[in-house]
Amino acid sequence: MLDINFNHTLDIQLRFSDIDKFGHVNNAAYFTYYDLGKTEYFSEAYPQVNWKKEGIVVAHINVDFIQPIFASDSIAVQTAVTEIGEKSFQLYQQVIDTKTQEIKCVCRSTMVGFDLENQQSVPLSEDCKKSLCDFEGRDLRRRKNEE
Repeated sequence: MLDINFNHTLDIQLRFSDIDKFGHVNNAAYFTYYDLGKTEYFSEAYPQVNWKKEGIVVAHINVDFIQPIFASDSIAVQTAVTEIGEKSFQLYQQVIDTKTQEIKCVCRSTMVGFDLENQQSVPLSEDCKKSLCDFEGRDLRRRKNEE
């Protein structure tokens, strides 16, 4: 796991429908938790975005399931941007047990700037990059020779 200072944590309410016949949260439910975390993260980190013009889509996602989540667990999803390029940024999320701080699952996503009208990737706006860096409290932009 990366050593990340998470500036965004969202408590998650487990639903009866999240639990599978084995008594733990079904793997598919984790993706809804990560989506909720992303949505809330962007509303705080980049509130000025115009979602009708400026899109951000998932280009790649990788999930590691570490420990099962049971119906009696209290969980939260933590979200952070770890690196920003010209057209994409790296999003790191984890689901934790809020009582024990144990990591239950880790998700790494590549998010891409997307032109909704023309249906193609586009460079991230400078406003987006600045907002994400400001929210994270450090410059996360890759240097040109690192891309």
